[in-house]
Amino acid sequence: MMKTIAIANQKGGCGKSTVAINLSACLALHGRRTLLLDMDPQGHCGLGLAVPDDQIESSLYDVLSVSGNHLELGRIIWQISKNFDLAPSTVELAAVEQELAGQPNRERRLSAALESLNGQYDYCIIDCPPSVGLLTFNALRAAQVVIVPVETGYFSLQGLSKQLETLELLKQQCGHEIIVKVVPNLYDVRTKLGREMLAEVRKRFGEFMFNSHINFNIKLKEAASLGQAITEYDPHSAGYRDFDKLAREVIAEIEPALSVGSDLVGSDLMARAEKLTAQAQELLAESAQTLGKDAASRQRSTPEKKIEMIYGVTQMDAGVRFVAHLPAANEVSIAGDFNNWSPGEALMGRLPEREGDWETLLPLDAGRYRYRFVVDGIWQQDPHNDYVESNPYGELNSIIEVK
Repeated sequence: MMKTIAIANQKGGCGKSTVAINLSACLALHGRRTLLLDMDPQGHCGLGLAVPDDQIESSLYDVLSVSGNHLELGRIIWQISKNFDLAPSTVELAAVEQELAGQPNRERRLSAALESLNGQYDYCIIDCPPSVGLLTFNALRAAQVVIVPVETGYFSLQGLSKQLETLELLKQQCGHEIIVKVVPNLYDVRTKLGREMLAEVRKRFGEFMFNSHINFNIKLKEAASLGQAITEYDPHSAGYRDFDKLAREVIAEIEPALSVGSDLVGSDLMARAEKLTAQAQELLAESAQTLGKDAASRQRSTPEKKIEMIYGVTQMDAGVRFVAHLPAANEVSIAGDFNNWSPGEALMGRLPEREGDWETLLPLDAGRYRYRFVVDGIWQQDPHNDYVESNPYGELNSIIEVK
């Protein structure tokens, strides 16, 4: 029986596509015939595996839509490497939700498509979009397991809480049981905040978590930028070791549970989700109590000092804070939708107490923004933000969603 695993979290930028690609590649190395299925219209899996968008003649849109070519899933699959195939998506997939409005069994179209594979694969890994909609529901309805990647940051648990609410809704509407597992991702052992949050998440969510966690590793970013899984780009890196450990844990835990139909599959998902959601909300409330206090309170609880240790993008009351580790840089700025792509309007400053670190705070309104760093005149994506999309120049723009 094929094991179907959805990689899902409504919070963008938590590394879902990175987890989906590299877990699939490692499962394939362990001899498991693995299909990676991209349910995100942004097509990050194809981008991360060097599948040219302009050469994708048929995609998941043609399998799932009413007005498409009505292809069987097997007709759109690309071979990536031994035991590792990809079912790609394109931006057309975004139209499926509207096309299927009012159609019977619209949340089961992916399940039906997977049935046509007739045992060709041991695993199907589904990369879900960062939103709650028909595409995500199709993925969850087809899956037996959902893996939720969670960053070890103050705001990361909000996505986990929302994801569990979605699983509750799925249970209520479809009566569909699912195994829920959490994997800490983008963990930076160098930061005190990261270490504290990982310990706290393990304390509160222990029974639902993998023992494995994925460390922040620049090799994973380099591999994605070159269109390779970490198994191909650098099988000696720490990033490879992290994903290999996760794949071994999936094989050791998930395979036996699904093979024998254990109580883990048949347990009351609603009760589990309610427990996890309550824990997530409690932890969010605790962290919120330390934000926005006066200076004296900050000196006592030092949440601001903890936030300073996060690399990447952090939403704060005063705006959006960008922090990057660029030790070789002499000048760094940010260009994006919010400043008409003018790098001179958003210069980053050095953090004097942390050599090689740069920061800036931008007062951004709610919305979705594309941006790039300009490092000594060279444009590049944010090295600490996995939420990206391709641009017309064949490069990657980093994305921030401000709420």
